[in-house]
Amino acid sequence: MNNTQLAGITQKAKSQTPATSEAMKSQSKPIVSYSGTQQNELLAALPRMDLEEMFDHLELVAMPFGKELFEYGSKLEYVYFPTTAIVSLLYVMEDGATTEIAVVGHEGAVGVSLFMGERATCSAVVQSAGYGYRLRTQYLRDAFNRGGALPQLLMRYTNALFAQMAQNAVGGRHSSIEQKLCRWLLDRLDRSASNELKVTQELISIMLGVRRESITAAAGKLQDEGLIQYRRGNITVLDRAGLEDYAGECYKVAKSEYDRLLSDVAR
Repeated sequence: MNNTQLAGITQKAKSQTPATSEAMKSQSKPIVSYSGTQQNELLAALPRMDLEEMFDHLELVAMPFGKELFEYGSKLEYVYFPTTAIVSLLYVMEDGATTEIAVVGHEGAVGVSLFMGERATCSAVVQSAGYGYRLRTQYLRDAFNRGGALPQLLMRYTNALFAQMAQNAVGGRHSSIEQKLCRWLLDRLDRSASNELKVTQELISIMLGVRRESITAAAGKLQDEGLIQYRRGNITVLDRAGLEDYAGECYKVAKSEYDRLLSDVAR
């Protein structure tokens, strides 16, 4: 999970002239539309004029499962605004053990706290395949120097992200395995289009930093209580309200704070 995988990168022939390469690149670049950007809540919260000024700098990109957007210690070249993809922010230890510290979907951005060129203190890996927009960090640096709606929006979002990380740290120490699993599932539901999640117990155990056997037992208990239905590689949430009650503070405190901060962004 912590090894960078390079795929789908093709070098253009050296015989091409720069003008030809640029023309081909321009023709193949997906068109950025106003309606498309509205799928990300941060971009949707920007004044239309400010957003349209970004169109020449935004790039719509595929975000396949397992793609590492950046790794610990690296310099960030892009900030990502997911639309249908879900990204995990991971802390990777020296022995390769991995724990999820936050999750980002259509409500947020990945890498915004590192735009000043600092080294990444975590890794970011796509956990649910989809799409998103990316923006060069240099554009953000210039935007913060100018001031305006974009930097204010991203600073507010960063506060919300830190609130999520803080609650995850507290929940990781004081919550039961069942509560941690409920919170993990609910975090994905908040960023998914349906109540079905394609995920293995092994992946959940890696993200939560617990033994797979513990996840198997916890998932079995939730299934017996009618909250979820688990089939190999697929979890369907049958009773969301029950799942929220089971998660308790582990989910509700972080969710209410997150909603409050992001509602301020929307206003």
